[in-house]
Amino acid sequence: MRIIAGTYRGRVLQAPDGLATRPTSDRLRETLFNVLAPRIQGATFLDLYAGSGALGIEALSRGASRAIFVERAKPALCVLSANLARLDISSGFRVDAISAAGFLRRPHLETFDIVFLDPPYDAKKEYEVSLTQLGTLSTQLLSPAALVIAEHHHKEPLADTYATLQRTRILKQGESALSFYSKR
Repeated sequence: MRIIAGTYRGRVLQAPDGLATRPTSDRLRETLFNVLAPRIQGATFLDLYAGSGALGIEALSRGASRAIFVERAKPALCVLSANLARLDISSGFRVDAISAAGFLRRPHLETFDIVFLDPPYDAKKEYEVSLTQLGTLSTQLLSPAALVIAEHHHKEPLADTYATLQRTRILKQGESALSFYSKR
């Protein structure tokens, strides 16, 4: 795994051992950030189910002003912290060691421009809970033009709507798919 572009371009990232965390492929990250290119500069990026932190670190590398990493698995948190340290990233981020649902239930003083979530593919309930919470709390959590992206298995489609979130696009690549949602 490597950073595709920006300040940290070409730098290698660690991934947690085992199959509990499935990192987003370099190719899929490149596709995602090609779509996000006009929005990423100065954005506040929320990386739910952050794993190794590759998505949030890529966002910072490409000019996001801030990245919030949400991850509860201890092995993934260790790798995420090591990746941030290895790249000498010391500001512009926060790591919250909590479940995505727990994070979304807390009161927030900031809104997010881009939210990326990538729960384990077999945790179907996590998608529904997180996307519904994001849609229900959209006025408190999401900026007016926010984009919410969910990575999922292409054979496990997500709903077109979750509360105030409406799917606007779906991209498929290999066994993965990215569903893009905006506020209605």
